[in-house]
Amino acid sequence: MNLWIAFFRGINVGGHHIIPMRELKAMLVEIGCDDVSTYIQSGNVVFNHDDLRSDVLESKICRAVNSRFGFEPRVMLLTLEQLKAAVAANPFPAGESQPKSLHFFFLTADVGTVDWDAFDALKKDTEQFKLVDRVFYLHAPDGIGRSKLAANIEKLLEVPGTARNWRTVDRVLQLAGRQD
Repeated sequence: MNLWIAFFRGINVGGHHIIPMRELKAMLVEIGCDDVSTYIQSGNVVFNHDDLRSDVLESKICRAVNSRFGFEPRVMLLTLEQLKAAVAANPFPAGESQPKSLHFFFLTADVGTVDWDAFDALKKDTEQFKLVDRVFYLHAPDGIGRSKLAANIEKLLEVPGTARNWRTVDRVLQLAGRQD
């Protein structure tokens, strides 16, 4: 069995695409997942599955959600090693003391050429950002809700992804570590 971390995008947000975690866990078990654990209601899941390819398993999960809940979410699958690497590469460790100010945007593909001037034009003076491999890090001490940069990251990078704050990343890492 292989340990996987799933970050679902856009479920249980603003009353849309509602999936109770208990039902999500049951659905994952039905498609062959074992030791399924969730963290909060926004679709953070740790589980074991025989599949070695994330793309195959992502498709399987998306089809199962569509069949059961009537919509197909974006699902980002990571291995424990990938999540550990993302945490280790965090360029803003000072942001960990304010866990809601530090965000990891997990991207679905490598990023091509980037217009960094466009990023600089949108960022507040208090914001810092850095792209490392397939993770875009944003430290936004004034909050992400009012950040013009945060609202435009995918558009500027031209790569979809899903974001998690430091608290969530840390808790999911702890959850995965207990199953490893």
